[in-house]
Amino acid sequence: MVVPVQRVRGLVADLTTQVPFLDLQAMRRELGGELDAAVGRALDSGWYLLGTELEEFEREFAAYCGTRHCVGVASGLSAIELVLRAAGVGPGDEVIVPAYTWVATWLAVTRTGARPVGVDVEGATYNIDPRLLGDAVTERTAAIVPVHLRGEPADMDAIAAVAAAHDLLVIEDAAQAHGARHRGRRTGALGDAGAFSFYPSKNLGGIGDGGAITTDDDKLAERARLLRNYGMRSRYEIEEAGVNSRLAEVQAAALRTMLPHLDAWNRARAVLAENYLDAFGSHDAISTPTVPEWADPVWHLFAIGIADRDSCRQALSEQGIETLVHYPVLPPRSAPYAEDWPPGNFPVAERLASAALSLPLYPQLEPAVCERVAEAVLTAVATPSSA
Repeated sequence: MVVPVQRVRGLVADLTTQVPFLDLQAMRRELGGELDAAVGRALDSGWYLLGTELEEFEREFAAYCGTRHCVGVASGLSAIELVLRAAGVGPGDEVIVPAYTWVATWLAVTRTGARPVGVDVEGATYNIDPRLLGDAVTERTAAIVPVHLRGEPADMDAIAAVAAAHDLLVIEDAAQAHGARHRGRRTGALGDAGAFSFYPSKNLGGIGDGGAITTDDDKLAERARLLRNYGMRSRYEIEEAGVNSRLAEVQAAALRTMLPHLDAWNRARAVLAENYLDAFGSHDAISTPTVPEWADPVWHLFAIGIADRDSCRQALSEQGIETLVHYPVLPPRSAPYAEDWPPGNFPVAERLASAALSLPLYPQLEPAVCERVAEAVLTAVATPSSA
């Protein structure tokens, strides 16, 4: 029986064992008893919602992002939905979103009653193409939701210019970009508001679902806090139709424990990403991420593009290397949206969806294991498919 790799930074990795795409237990081992103590602290308090742990995490994460406010909510999807609703976006409005992203970006718009309007992405960065934004704006457009995909900031200067010209809100979907920087400023502080996910696989991931809104807008933050708790400011006094979307105390406590480690974890991700970039170089059959000089990504994912992706993935699997395919079905091709967006509307996103392959990358992954993955990819690409 093959035993999963037990990777602890500083120890020599066993290169004969399986390589998981992500090892959440490695993070827990690194934190030692810190995480258990934080969870115990929250449980011992006897106060499980809207308490001190959440207040402190909101203060700490706002300071980390460089914003005045952070509002903890139940998920990343909820963060986008609630900040749009807090800004007054709703039925009759349109919101511009990238065609290549997780479907939550689109669903959040739908949940407000507004209509998501897809825009194609750049092939080099996988992020929304600012050159196409102007043509997507109509008299009904209320906001743009750029996604900092894979931890790489979108071109916020170009996006902000279009938004300013048309008086549009800019809400960052920063679900994959905790700590990423655009011209020295962190994501979540680059638009009118930012929306984060704390899903366990994220760079800053909790021990369950969770999310947050960041903003400098006092009124936006106040209304988001109202909406996340049924639209209720004081018990039984419902001011408007809100939702139940609160970041639990135990989640806030866990995130407070992890936040001081985030920058070091992101640096470790960057080292691994450089290893992959160096290994693949200018290989004609493998496309690698392009990082603009103004961007400091945090490498939530490292995705390569390969024409015969499925064969490569199968070859890696046979060597015990787990990979993932992110977004083979684009949001506009999923059931809720396919009728409005037939094939061919987003040629770049469709090409990326058919070729992108995400490789193992997380802070505790040993560089030697990373090198083994890269070598396996190069071997698979050099070996003709039997199909």
